[in-house]
Amino acid sequence: MNRHRCNQLLYLLALTAGVLTLNRSALAFELESPDGKLSAEILVTEDGDVTDLLTYSVSWQGRSIVTPSHVGLDIAGAARTTGTQTERTQTKRINQTWTPVYGERSTIRDHYNELTLDLKTRGDSPINVSVTFRAYNEGLAFRYKIAGQTDHDQITIKRELSEFRFPSDHKTWVAYNAQGQYKEARLSTVRSGCERPMTIQADQDLFIAIGEAGLVDYARMKFSPLKTTDAAKASSTSDASTTGLVSDLDGMVRMDLPSSTPWRFVMVANRPGELIENNFLLLNLNEPCAIADTSWIKPGTVLREMSLTTQGGIAAVDFAVEHNMQYVHFDAGWYGNEYDDASDATTVTVDPKRSAGPLALHDIIAYARERDIGIIVYVNRRALERQRDDILPLYKSWGIAGVKYGFVKVGSQEWTSWLHDAIRKAADHELMVDVHDEYRPTGYERTYPNLMTTEGIQGDETSPSNVDTLTLLFSRSVCGPADNTICYFASRVDENATHAYQLAKAVCIYSPWQYLYWYDLPKPADKTEVPYETIGNEPELEYFDAVPTAWDETRVIEGEIGRYVVIARRKKDQWFIGAMNSESERTIALPLDFLSADQPYTAHRYLDDPTVGTRTKVRIIKTQVNHSSEIELTLSAQGGEAIRIVPDAR
Repeated sequence: MNRHRCNQLLYLLALTAGVLTLNRSALAFELESPDGKLSAEILVTEDGDVTDLLTYSVSWQGRSIVTPSHVGLDIAGAARTTGTQTERTQTKRINQTWTPVYGERSTIRDHYNELTLDLKTRGDSPINVSVTFRAYNEGLAFRYKIAGQTDHDQITIKRELSEFRFPSDHKTWVAYNAQGQYKEARLSTVRSGCERPMTIQADQDLFIAIGEAGLVDYARMKFSPLKTTDAAKASSTSDASTTGLVSDLDGMVRMDLPSSTPWRFVMVANRPGELIENNFLLLNLNEPCAIADTSWIKPGTVLREMSLTTQGGIAAVDFAVEHNMQYVHFDAGWYGNEYDDASDATTVTVDPKRSAGPLALHDIIAYARERDIGIIVYVNRRALERQRDDILPLYKSWGIAGVKYGFVKVGSQEWTSWLHDAIRKAADHELMVDVHDEYRPTGYERTYPNLMTTEGIQGDETSPSNVDTLTLLFSRSVCGPADNTICYFASRVDENATHAYQLAKAVCIYSPWQYLYWYDLPKPADKTEVPYETIGNEPELEYFDAVPTAWDETRVIEGEIGRYVVIARRKKDQWFIGAMNSESERTIALPLDFLSADQPYTAHRYLDDPTVGTRTKVRIIKTQVNHSSEIELTLSAQGGEAIRIVPDAR
């Protein structure tokens, strides 16, 4: 690339002011979803003096969702242009289904109409760029593709200028880091660096989620207020510039050509629960599974071993067998101080600050293998960055099932690419992965389903309030699995919730690796008196014993952001239901019309009851039900209920 152009900019964005009144040459395209409810208008204005003109807008059932918003990239080293010409338009209609390795549903429909605009800038050094729009019944998605150029094979994107303008100052819920607390706000008050996905309420029956899908080798996107950007300052003085957002990349992006950006999406629904039900949109925006043999990839419940001792490890395996759990996890400290660069993750060297040991990990792995229990180990990013290519094949040889990546660096293109490479390399050695801390999924688990779950959530480690959990549920759950690390006997449960509420989390918060009993220890065989945090034999633990972590069908029955939710999930012929409530007692009528019409069932209900003489105060009720039945849920403040519905034998 010529050096004398290195400080110049290429803008592929739109200025909506006067597009029609100035009588510029304009092309308008309309793209509809397959069901006709969603409509997008894409406007290309080919004549311009400083910037090229490309906007999109979205309506749904005749209501304005996104007002004309710029679409663009700021590419370093490209000459300014005086216009854009549309070289070619391509359309496509796709209607297909596919089967995930595991998920919230057993089959996924991929149904959309697509429009691709092949654009070429006018000027001394033209750039070929394609913008693809897809209209799904669930929402709109778009991305950019930079074609190979005649004079260079690499570009640097300084900024991405994808806008999301809204017709009013809608209510929204915002967090500024992946594990942060969501707060209710108005669009006009959003600060820079807002986390994605972001849920917005446009009306009582109109909910929107915006975010990112297909992030692999690119900088992470967050949202910043549109009014602070150059694009907004140059555009119309419309109020939309104060209620709009723009993509905010975590640093520059260097792309080998040809190459595509991640997808940006706008989901639309009548109910907030539909955003969760439709989160398969992100999977559809990712590449199909790249692993030929996925038989080794297995969801399941996980118990963390807390003592880092051989005795504790054996006890954890025995507990897992007794309680139908699939994995035991050894957390930080098994190979030394996780924060010490000298710690060696190829050795079993217990951190003395965490445990006196001894820890015969290899013996525990062998003991677990005989009982069909998988072992997961934690590795901090300090060791991962130094030893990744050594430890992955080594752990495979040890017989380890998976690795939890801790405190990984995220955000920049460098570390985004590094992490996804680490997931791929784990797959090469048949190792499953849990990514912890600030990483949020964007659908890569479709392509590499050994990515079992991720944190990026204000989980039980942080003792969130019920309001916090019931807010993030309608935002964070849009992007995929969340490792919430469910507490049960830990004292913080009594401070923030009830035990029936905690049981319900195993259904409501989807995670193919579902960690249960975080901070809790199995009861030692030689002790009768145990501390509160010791797992006992409370009868309701049978619910955790039975609950699946991957599903054939998911329904969000009802719910309100920050207030309550009722979610039903099916595995084969059994249904599991979770109801979670926040600050006010409420009664909910739960119709069971999703059951098979000609089949009788037994509902096992797990309710809060302070009169029950156990530590956890959970009552179990069995009720005969069928397709026509209705269950009345009476939820205390900060309470919940869990239900298992099993078909009766005939």
